[in-house]
Amino acid sequence: MTLSTWITFSRLLGVPFLLYALQDPTPTLRWSALGVFLVAALTDWLDGYLARKLDQVTELGKFLDPLVDKLLVFAPFLCLVELGQLPAWGVFLILFRELAIAGWRVNPALTGTSSISGANIWGKLKTVSQIIAIALSIAPLSDPWPFIAAIAFWVAVALTLISGGIYIWPQQPAGENA
Repeated sequence: MTLSTWITFSRLLGVPFLLYALQDPTPTLRWSALGVFLVAALTDWLDGYLARKLDQVTELGKFLDPLVDKLLVFAPFLCLVELGQLPAWGVFLILFRELAIAGWRVNPALTGTSSISGANIWGKLKTVSQIIAIALSIAPLSDPWPFIAAIAFWVAVALTLISGGIYIWPQQPAGENA
């Protein structure tokens, strides 16, 4: 296993802590959860950078990275629904898109290729918006931050759906008319 794949796998270690810290969160546990979440989110950038820099891009890495990302996002989103901070239906839209695209990406019959494609710019924007929304929702901040966190959440929902649509929309080769 490559260094970048090990870093990807290490992000999983943050998920149980997030689940524990957000189960019955005190402000101290929320700050701790935020720190763990942000460190794990930064390793998402680090593993991709190292994979490209060290020429260690692998099919396993391209499969594992988005899977671990989903677990890192699902855990706090579901905890925040349980705490009544986020609406379940908005989180459901994110979870549905994430699972649908994950299945789409690994199914050669749907993608027309046997390799797993990496994320495009919309997928990266979606990921960043989700990280921001989760971080603002976890942080025990006073007004007006909960309102800003709510806006960030709905921006993340919108970008998640847009990026999913762009991912599955049939692409035409250059020069073809619709």
